[in-house]
Amino acid sequence: MSGRHDEEMVAVSDTQVTWLTQEAYDRLKHELDELIENRPVIAAKINASREEGDLRENGGYHAAREEQGQQEARIRHLQELLRSAKVGEAPKNDGVAEPGKVLTVRYEGDDDEEKFLLATREEGAEGELDVYSPESPLGKALLGAKEGESREYELPNGSTQKVTLIKAVPYTG
Repeated sequence: MSGRHDEEMVAVSDTQVTWLTQEAYDRLKHELDELIENRPVIAAKINASREEGDLRENGGYHAAREEQGQQEARIRHLQELLRSAKVGEAPKNDGVAEPGKVLTVRYEGDDDEEKFLLATREEGAEGELDVYSPESPLGKALLGAKEGESREYELPNGSTQKVTLIKAVPYTG
């Protein structure tokens, strides 16, 4: 019985993992390094603005403080993301819907096909493809589906939408 419980625990923790391609990881790591290197520049800007006098009427000081706050938030976000991220191999070209694949789907009642990348926002940050998270209702429904297979998921209004996976191919960036 305890072995089964351990397997469930692993499955639960896996949903929190962010998978990144090596390219996406390197790009985000580079951005983080640049932001950290830029910290003294912002601090110097704040100090220079502070010396200009009355802080209540000092727009440069407040702008520099705000910029510092935004940069620190981005640094924390990137550090957390990269610390917990798994750098994965490109998914196999096996026709199964999984993160890192471009999915082509058709919704029941609609003749048009839609194409999107199943991945986290960070993974699909560049490109003109829409990105759907594996945690989204559509993403969860399609996860593990094979080409030709239909799945259903709940829409925000409570009704159910049927979707068919037409094609699943690895994202090539």
